[in-house]
Amino acid sequence: MADLFYSIYSHGFIRVAVCVPHVRVADPEFNTARTIGLAGKASDAGAAVALFPELGISSYAIDDLLQQEALLGGALAGIRRIIQASADLTPVLLVGAPLRFENKLFNCAIVIYRGHVLGIVPKTYLPNYREFYERRQFSAACHAVSRQVQFLGETVLLGNDLLFRAELISADGPSAAARRSLTRDQEAHFTDGLGGFGLHVEICEDMWTPIPPSSYAALAGATILANLSASNITIGKANYRKDLCASQSGRCIAGYLYSAAGPGESTTDLAWDGHALIYEDGKLLAESERFADHEQIITADIDIERLAQNRMRLTSFNDSAAMHRQQLEAIRAIDFAFQTPRMTEWEAGTAAGTDSATQALRIDQLQRRMERFPFVPSDAVRRDEQAYEAYNIQVHGLMQRLRATGIQKVVIGISGGLDSTQALIVAARTMDRLHLPRANILAYTMPGFATSAGTRANAHRLMEAFGVSGYEIDIRPAAMQMFRDIGHPFAEEDPEYDITFENVQAGERTSHLFRLANFNNALVLGTGDLSELALGWATYGVGDQMSHYNVNASVPKTLIQHLIRWIIATSQFDEAASTVLQSILDTDISPELVPGEGPGAGPAQSTEAHIGPYELQDFYLYHISRYGFRPSKVAFLALQAWGDRSRGMWPDFLPRHKRNEYDLPAIRKWLELFLYRFFQISQFKRTAIPNGPKVGSGGSLSPRGDWRAPSDSSAAIWLAELRQNLPD
Repeated sequence: MADLFYSIYSHGFIRVAVCVPHVRVADPEFNTARTIGLAGKASDAGAAVALFPELGISSYAIDDLLQQEALLGGALAGIRRIIQASADLTPVLLVGAPLRFENKLFNCAIVIYRGHVLGIVPKTYLPNYREFYERRQFSAACHAVSRQVQFLGETVLLGNDLLFRAELISADGPSAAARRSLTRDQEAHFTDGLGGFGLHVEICEDMWTPIPPSSYAALAGATILANLSASNITIGKANYRKDLCASQSGRCIAGYLYSAAGPGESTTDLAWDGHALIYEDGKLLAESERFADHEQIITADIDIERLAQNRMRLTSFNDSAAMHRQQLEAIRAIDFAFQTPRMTEWEAGTAAGTDSATQALRIDQLQRRMERFPFVPSDAVRRDEQAYEAYNIQVHGLMQRLRATGIQKVVIGISGGLDSTQALIVAARTMDRLHLPRANILAYTMPGFATSAGTRANAHRLMEAFGVSGYEIDIRPAAMQMFRDIGHPFAEEDPEYDITFENVQAGERTSHLFRLANFNNALVLGTGDLSELALGWATYGVGDQMSHYNVNASVPKTLIQHLIRWIIATSQFDEAASTVLQSILDTDISPELVPGEGPGAGPAQSTEAHIGPYELQDFYLYHISRYGFRPSKVAFLALQAWGDRSRGMWPDFLPRHKRNEYDLPAIRKWLELFLYRFFQISQFKRTAIPNGPKVGSGGSLSPRGDWRAPSDSSAAIWLAELRQNLPD
């Protein structure tokens, strides 16, 4: 798959389009032309599905004109033209028109692909209240006796129980013209394992009912739910419309596409705002301009693989499917082969003069927001809300642990780094909430052989700024005794800076903290974060992996950085505290266990130089642990998010010099390291972690909650997938 790496369709995405054409009242010829025009634009964009409004070929608000033979004939002729035009277009077209079967008139969605009608879906629920009187003209879907009909020379399934199941065919397969002559078995020869999508169609009012038809379709496997709507606009209706789409998308764990009538529709008694929406699992991906006087098309990329992962993990979704087995058995599946768009079919030539890989990337950039920091929303309002929640979750967790144990003091090691700073802030807030003095926080900075003057000074300034009981214990004498006891070369002043040299220092610090807790009837507050647990970057048992309670256990490094930035930006504490917090943020991340060369050289270690940038590693952690994505897909997503610093949104208070970008070789290098450390060498540390509150929806790595895994697994399958499917 390496040669298809730059295609969204290789990574489980489906590009969808919602179209709002300009219409003329009761003019099928004009409306057909506009529909074909926007269908062509959707095809140029590489869309797999293109949705149009309800009764878009005839126009919606024409009342008894819908029963006129001339209009019905014109609508039928328009559908014929669209079918012919679709032969060379990439998307499945969902077009609305009035159609007559069994001497009944139905409000229909016609599902068209590559010159064929896949099925016809009549509207299930006909509104007959307030401004709508559709029963005057139409029959509901339940009134159709036949389950298949003859339509324009083809035998076509008819009903609201149709599920269109696509099997994706590689762009390297046969041409559209050649494929039309293939049998289903012959078509299967050209599949390349890219997967597929399930599509269900409903019409306007169907979504406004207690149990929309799409609910059953989603339980039966539909991942893209589409709604052809006209939907007039009144004050406040747009927000309710969005709530319905978001709710149905979220409950069904599906993509939801919604169209509404736009410019040109009759305003005899109603008005129209041309509202188009695309949702995925409750989140808005794209929205049209409302009240535009021009036609529009919106596109977005829906992650089918992500939806499948969520459905697989959400046991209640599958329990619901089992509870409604009888309804699901009545759904009829229509299987068809969908050819993924070739790169050259969309926006060909837009990257003239560049190499093929660059052109593919420009052509196929993801059309959805990719958060660089998935644990931290870039939107300022949401970020403030989540920062408030994160701190309160941590504080309430610690409050409950202190109340449950009857302990009123905590012991914490202060290094002058990010993690212990975050834990100290939480401890201070906790003491305030419990109406206990901050002096009950016994904070110790414990310099070792590589502690820098800067972090040592920051540790003292931090303890002073927060008004805690601050102390310093030099661990070097205790460490030297350990070196002498075990016969380590450093005891004889031989600069042997091995793992033992590092862990003796880490162990001495933790040993002191636990004995101080015993001595003071206190609780050791852990400081290690989620990113360190993922990478195994912690000293097991006698080091920073162990504590009595760890408030940071499910908080990744990037979130800790942003929480501290939020504390500063919102002036949660006084100026002295904000000043030292900023100094800590500006300090390079280092365990400070190995001294540099020469007097005053400071620590020789840079954590991120050794295990990679935390902003990348947190990105990998989120998408692999939360969704189980293939490593090659994670690399593709990382390239979309981090490949160009000028693209996308950044958190507003992240300094410009911290706004990094990474090319594919760097992404691959650090992802390989993440896969090896996460899957093969560090699980035993996570299996034995102390208690701590789950903070974010991205999950935690607690063996009692979100992540359970063997300690002796191999990373080979993940590394092999990455190396096989990334371009050289």
